[in-house]
Amino acid sequence: MPTETAAPPQVLILGIGNVLWADEGFGVRAVEGLHRDYHFPGNVHLLDGGTQGLYLLEHVQDADILIVFDAVDYGLPPGTLKLIRDAEVPRFMGAKKMSLHQAGFEEVLAVAELTNRLPRHLVLIGVQPVELEDYGGSLRRAVKAQIAPAIGHALDCLAAFGVHYAPRPVPLPPGAGLTGAELDIDDYESRRPDAAQAFRHGDPRFLKSAD
Repeated sequence: MPTETAAPPQVLILGIGNVLWADEGFGVRAVEGLHRDYHFPGNVHLLDGGTQGLYLLEHVQDADILIVFDAVDYGLPPGTLKLIRDAEVPRFMGAKKMSLHQAGFEEVLAVAELTNRLPRHLVLIGVQPVELEDYGGSLRRAVKAQIAPAIGHALDCLAAFGVHYAPRPVPLPPGAGLTGAELDIDDYESRRPDAAQAFRHGDPRFLKSAD
């Protein structure tokens, strides 16, 4: 009788964060870069999770392996890249959250665990941000420089799990990524209005005057 072949693991590579708030967009930019430069088999799913919180639950529950890119408060020098694995990931995101999307993703992991559908393997690839309070800003240089190393770590993890991938012969063109043309990183950065046209720290109508 023929031997049944085990189904390949379901892999979710997730970038979370908000590209509108400077280094908060690191996770999204990392998964976007991975998608642009590499091709993966059908059991590997790349997702711009943005700030969707519990809307990501079904995707996480369906995964055997979860790799997350994010900006994380490690308490380390700005621009430092660090990996956290498995049982440390939910606890670390809960203890070190910097923003509402991390609180939401902590809940996603908690619900997945309560329903006995937490991925068997968890990897958090996070960078210590330089700047968050810059509305409409993009990644700072030290954080942007960590995108390629973060992608390298993700590829190393996939190889260790026996998951195959291949470089694309030609990278995807701008606008063909996960975030769409409007938020493509090069276009987003080059078309940003200057500080006189676009207030950097929120809506001044809702800020208390120093007077």
